[in-house]
Amino acid sequence: MMLHFTKMHGLGNDFMVIDLVTQRARLDSERIRALADRRFGIGFDQLLLVEPPSRPDMDFRYRIFNADGSEVENCGNGARCFARFVLDQKLTARREIAVQTAGGNLLLKVADDGRVRVDMGAPRFAPDEIPLTADAQSHDYALDVDGQTIHLDALSMGNPHAVIDVASIDDAPVATLGPLIEAHPRFPKRVNVGFMEVISRQSVRLRVFERGVGETLACGTGACAAVVSGIRRGLLDQHVDVALPGGALSIEWAGSGQSVIMTGPAERVFDGRVVV
Repeated sequence: MMLHFTKMHGLGNDFMVIDLVTQRARLDSERIRALADRRFGIGFDQLLLVEPPSRPDMDFRYRIFNADGSEVENCGNGARCFARFVLDQKLTARREIAVQTAGGNLLLKVADDGRVRVDMGAPRFAPDEIPLTADAQSHDYALDVDGQTIHLDALSMGNPHAVIDVASIDDAPVATLGPLIEAHPRFPKRVNVGFMEVISRQSVRLRVFERGVGETLACGTGACAAVVSGIRRGLLDQHVDVALPGGALSIEWAGSGQSVIMTGPAERVFDGRVVV
């Protein structure tokens, strides 16, 4: 069957977005991996599915699959693209959109300039909610990684994140250390790994090795996790600009129990059809 799709990106973090409200399709992990291939398929970091909600107070269900075919709980850059997509496709006329995800519900607001403000919900720090194998909650976990001890913070933004402070992201060992921490046995569902360079109390630079994908040009939940980590350790203020390789995001967090607010762009690249 022929399936319509849209290619989108948020700061270079790219997505294939499929409307399963007006179309029907079943995509298994093997087919998703084939579509994700950048030489023989469409090519993307994540596949985003727009589905009808299962709850009357939600507008849509939002599902996310990594390029390796694994389903994940949340994706901040994807959430912004999701909001622009459902408006552009006229699946809704609302500029404030409530969506279900496997990691919790999100509220998406599309501004007149096209930027999208996302209420990402409150971060979670308990080890069993990340999940992380640890005796007690901390903001400084020591991990034995390939014979060296790595100190990191860890938290959940609906999906698991580790945050490592570095002197410069230009020299950070993202390609070597990232996959070792991503698959570390103390993270039973694997983990996204952020390498954060603090520039000032209102500004950081960040690179992220994403679970099931590798390093991407941007990671919305990774930016949220890095800022939350910096704020709770007293390094950052409540409003922080995050510079990622693909561009900048604005992150706000008022502290314990409060939602993290992410604001940034979402861009349509092209529309297409593919046989599935």
